[in-house]
Amino acid sequence: MKIGIPRALFYYQFYPFWKIFFESLGHNVILSSPTNKEILKKGIELCVDDACLPIKIFHGHVADLMGKVDTIYIPRIVSIEPKEYICPKFLGLPDMIRNSIPDLPCIMDTELNLYRGKSKIFDYVFKLGKDLNVNKNRVLVAYYKALKTQKQFEYQLTRELRIPQDILNETRQIQKDQVLEKKPSHIKVLLLGHNYNIYDDFISMGLIRKLRKQNIAFITSEMVVKKNILEGTKKLSKDMFWTLGKKTIGTAHYFLDRKKIDGIIHVASFGCGPDSLVGELIEKKIKRDYTIPFLSLNLDEHAGETGFNTRLEAFLDVLEGRGYIEDNFSTYG
Repeated sequence: MKIGIPRALFYYQFYPFWKIFFESLGHNVILSSPTNKEILKKGIELCVDDACLPIKIFHGHVADLMGKVDTIYIPRIVSIEPKEYICPKFLGLPDMIRNSIPDLPCIMDTELNLYRGKSKIFDYVFKLGKDLNVNKNRVLVAYYKALKTQKQFEYQLTRELRIPQDILNETRQIQKDQVLEKKPSHIKVLLLGHNYNIYDDFISMGLIRKLRKQNIAFITSEMVVKKNILEGTKKLSKDMFWTLGKKTIGTAHYFLDRKKIDGIIHVASFGCGPDSLVGELIEKKIKRDYTIPFLSLNLDEHAGETGFNTRLEAFLDVLEGRGYIEDNFSTYG
C-alpha cells in the first residue's frame, strides 16, 4: 500500500520515525512535493480563511498527494509531552481536511496523546498496526526500528548541529557543506520558531539559505538538548503547558543567560496566538535585561519577500556594526 505523508507541520520532527515504521510493515511511503506556489495556492483555496499559514500549506500538500497514494497519514495529535498540549488545530486537522477537500482517499487519523505519560506511545503504534491489519509483534519490531532511527536523527540535530533540511534532503546537505567551507562568521544568531515555519524553505522565504549566504552562524531549538531547554524554562514564573512555545522560550532564556548569542530572530505565523505571546515575552525580556538586537518576522500568504529581505538585511547590518564597534574599543576606554 502507498501511504502519503504531507511534507508539512511535524514532517520536520517525526518523518524519520513515520517512514521507517510504515516501511518496516511492508508499505511504501510517498511524500508530497516540496512547498511551492501551486501548493500554497491550492491550500488557500481549500482551507478556511482564518487558519494560519502552516495549516493552509498542509491542505495544499494533502491535495498534492491525491491520485498518488492509497491513504494519507494525518495523525490526530493531542500531546507529544506529558502534562503538555500543542495547538488545537493539530487535534482537529483530520476533520478540517475531510470537510475541506472533496474526493479524498482514506485518511489514517490515529490519535497521538502522551499527556498521561510516554508509555501511551504504545497505544498509538498498536492502533496504527490495527488499522493496517498487523499483529502486535510485528508492530513492536517496527516501532523499535523506527525509534532507533528517530534517535539517530535527533542525535544529528543536537550533537552534530545539523538541521532537518540537511538530513531529510541530500541536495540541501550538499549546499550546506559548500557554505561551511568558508571562513565562519564571528556573529551567532539564535533562530527561534516552530520547525515547520523555519525549515520549510518556501514558507520562510529561504531564511536559512540567506543566513548561510551571509555566512552567519545560527542555532535553532532543534539543535539544543532537552535538559538545556528545561533549564531555560526555570526562569518562567509559571509552568507553560504549550509544548512548542515552552521549547522556544526555554531555548531563548538558556542562551540569553549565558550571553552566547549576538542577536535573536523570532519567526511566527500571522494570527497564531501562542506565537505572538511567546514573541512578546522574549522581546520584553531582552529589552529589560539585555542589549542585543531582536527581529520578529511574521509569515502569511500576503508577505512580500522584498520587505522580508530589507528587514533581515537591516538586522544583520546592526549585528555587523555592533561587532565592528566592540572590536575597536580603545584599551584605555
